[in-house]
Amino acid sequence: MNPIRNSAKAIIMRDGCLLLIRNRDRDGDWYILPGGGQNHGESLREALQRECQEEIGVHVQIGDLRLVREYIGRNHEFAEHDSEAHQVELMFECQIDASYSPASGQTPDISQTGVVWIPLSELQNCRLYPKALLRILRNGMPGLTCRYLGDVN
Repeated sequence: MNPIRNSAKAIIMRDGCLLLIRNRDRDGDWYILPGGGQNHGESLREALQRECQEEIGVHVQIGDLRLVREYIGRNHEFAEHDSEAHQVELMFECQIDASYSPASGQTPDISQTGVVWIPLSELQNCRLYPKALLRILRNGMPGLTCRYLGDVN
C-alpha cells in the first residue's frame, strides 16, 4: 500500500488569466497548476516554493490556502494507471513578480512542455486537472474562502 501524498499547488492569476503548466500525452495537451509533492521534513510552503522554482523558474509569494482536493486514483478516469494513488492537494493563492514571462524552470516534470497564461474565459476549452477548477476559477477568486472539494478529478 502506498502512503498518502501531500502536494502543494499555486493558484496564480493576473489580468484575467491563470498560470498553468502545460503537459502532453498521447491525447494531446493537458494543464495543471504549478506545484507538487511535499518531501519529508519540508513544510507545505517550502514544498510549494521549491516546486515553483523547479517548474516555472520563479519565486512565489504564498498567500492563503484556498482549495483542498483529494484524489483517490481508483475512483477516476486514470484508474487503470494510478489506482494506487491517493493524494491530498492544498492549493494556495500566490503572486509572482509582474515582470515574469512564462518559462519552464531548470527541473520541470518529464511530461511538462511549457508554462502558459490561459484566459479564465478559455479554461473550458482546456483539459485542466482537476476538472473542478473549471467551474470554481472561471470568474477568478473574488470571495473564495478555503473550500474542501472532496475526491474530484
